[in-house]
Amino acid sequence: MILKDYKPNKLFDELIDESGKVRPYYKTIVDRLSALSQEELKTKIRSLELLFLKQGITFTVYGDEKGTERVFPFDPFPRVIPAPEWETIEAGLVQRITALNLFLYDVYHEQRIIKEGIIPKEVVYSAAHFRPEFMGVCVPKDAYIHVCGTDLIRDTDGRYLVLEDNGRCPSGVSYVLENRTAMKRVFPNLFGGGVRSVDTYPADLLATLRHIAPRENPNPNIVLLTPGVHNSAYFEHSFLARQMSIEIVEGRDLIALDGFVYMRTTRGLRQVDVIYRRIDDDFLDPHVFRKDSCLGVPGLVDAVRRGNVALANAIGTGVADDKVTYAYVPEMIRYYLCQEPILDQVPTYLAWRPSDKKYILDHLPQLVVKAANESGGYGMLIGPASTKEQIEEFRQRIVANPRNYIAQPVVNFSQHPTLVNEGIEGRHVDLRPFVLWGDTVKILPGGLTRVALQRGSLVVNSSQGGGSKDTWVFAT
Repeated sequence: MILKDYKPNKLFDELIDESGKVRPYYKTIVDRLSALSQEELKTKIRSLELLFLKQGITFTVYGDEKGTERVFPFDPFPRVIPAPEWETIEAGLVQRITALNLFLYDVYHEQRIIKEGIIPKEVVYSAAHFRPEFMGVCVPKDAYIHVCGTDLIRDTDGRYLVLEDNGRCPSGVSYVLENRTAMKRVFPNLFGGGVRSVDTYPADLLATLRHIAPRENPNPNIVLLTPGVHNSAYFEHSFLARQMSIEIVEGRDLIALDGFVYMRTTRGLRQVDVIYRRIDDDFLDPHVFRKDSCLGVPGLVDAVRRGNVALANAIGTGVADDKVTYAYVPEMIRYYLCQEPILDQVPTYLAWRPSDKKYILDHLPQLVVKAANESGGYGMLIGPASTKEQIEEFRQRIVANPRNYIAQPVVNFSQHPTLVNEGIEGRHVDLRPFVLWGDTVKILPGGLTRVALQRGSLVVNSSQGGGSKDTWVFAT
């Protein structure tokens, strides 16, 4: 029995229910894994590692003496989400991206939500990624976020909570697709019937990008703009471009002329209609943003303003990514949609509020503190796991710049059985579903389950030692 030494703890366990029994939807997986000998299991794990290495399924860690290029760690014990749970998640994600797109359009146009006092003007205008240069600029279909990766966790009661929204350049979907391909190749007998496919994502993404093309053209020219081969997500950039059969380009491959953007080709210039950009706003156009950027295209923003080229995601979406803005999303849902949020989120203290700031400073050892615009597990303090020196350092940061910090109670993510050197142990997991906003909202079934491979760690980011799992959603 593969689970003979597995110990669920007081957290919500994805596999074991309150009575100590394996949840019904995991039974087939447990039975089929248990039928493998230890040597067979080790052989399959080695096969997975070799497969990922040959496929170049990697990510980049900057400033690490062990080297920058790493194979993304993968755990073959799949995570299962039963159909009723997924239906709730799906409905909540549709509701959330709808509200966020309405918020972004409002913020860059009429600002009704500010005028009516739902969200303070100071919060929006002080957001690091608010772009006043884009006030009044029309975007295709009035949509700003076309691709969103919303991070979800489960608390000790098993409730799904939104941890954050990634509405600028969310990454990780290539691992979802490659994880599934690898599992089918190495563990074909593990799959029973009814696991929903993830194979349509590239076609769905391409349809989303075509939807925002600014000119009537049955075959718009779409490119993926990457910072280049040294970017941490370059594997994903090249993978998605290949899957969609579109060109992957760097800034130097494009040129803006007379309010249009063109791609340099061996046959001359070819007009570009849609750019799926994987570059932050700051680096897109040195004429408007960072003047030292060599990654973008001089004159690109002018073409966007004129409506001659579309960007996914639109410039300025980062104001919705801000962790201070996050605290107001439930109010956005109520304001724009006249609905109650389907998915709850983690209670959040805002250091710019004097009462919240006092509470945060008085309870730093018990809280998780996050910088408003950091990601990848950086700019974060986990109070119970921090030294006095680290806590004091964050205290000084908060006092110096309260707008830049939020705090939340420690939420112990749910745990999932994970294959480690010692056998099978519980590890913390989260979930990043990928949402596409086109003519309809499409959500990739499951998404990326990230797992904290270090025992006791709550940090699931790949840059901090995390890995991933295949995520199964059952059709019924």
